[in-house]
Amino acid sequence: MIILAATPIGNLGDASRRLVEVLENARIVAAEDTRTTQRLLQALKIDNRPRLIALHDHNEKHKAAELAALAMDEDIVVVSDAGMPAVSDPGYGLVAEAVAQGVTVTAIPGPSAVIMALAISGMPTDRFTFEGFLPRKPGERRGVLTTLGREQRTMIFFESPSRLASALADMGEAFGPDRRIAVCRELTKLYEEVRRGTASELVEWAQAGVKGEIVVVVEGATPVAASVEDAGAQVQALVDSGMRLKDACAEVAAATGLSSRDLYQQALASRGR
Repeated sequence: MIILAATPIGNLGDASRRLVEVLENARIVAAEDTRTTQRLLQALKIDNRPRLIALHDHNEKHKAAELAALAMDEDIVVVSDAGMPAVSDPGYGLVAEAVAQGVTVTAIPGPSAVIMALAISGMPTDRFTFEGFLPRKPGERRGVLTTLGREQRTMIFFESPSRLASALADMGEAFGPDRRIAVCRELTKLYEEVRRGTASELVEWAQAGVKGEIVVVVEGATPVAASVEDAGAQVQALVDSGMRLKDACAEVAAATGLSSRDLYQQALASRGR
């Protein structure tokens, strides 16, 4: 069995009883950084000394099959340096390989910078998308942000402190001057901080220098008003491209704010003319 175990993202007190129990009994632990995991075991006062196997971005592709095969006979606990493995951390490749080999995969839930930042951001939480780290190169970063310009769900990004100011500036260009943004820094730690404002308001603060782990939460785009006729044309175009009518209506409705049911009825009426 593969056991994905969420570890604290800053505050050691967030370690769950289940995490401690599993680590106390683990025989094999696949760790993003074995030194970090050793320090975690010591901090949690766990006397158990399991076999530690390095599983990181540079070796996961080659280690996944070996570990998945091993997990058929032995439980393997998988940990990253902080948070849930496989979410912007090593683990996805191993999970995919384990699933392919028919190995059971489970998880011990726990701290998540993504969910915590969303919850305290003040942005809508009913629909959101996690975009991970933006590209390092400015041109590629601006390209990604431009494609997200009409995204209506709340967007969550990880960002490096050294690139935060430039990323916020690019967000201002891609999303417009009034889009709300929350920068969440050092979550669960002593100097936890949340800065809220527009991109232009936050850039000046970020340029002064920011330290720590950063999560950026961005308000989704306001639905663009569209006429029923224009929306109907969009639905028909999607249907012509091979999409099912129901799915086409749902997609256009999400983008325009119109009723999916009304668009569906309109499309059926148009077919009957």
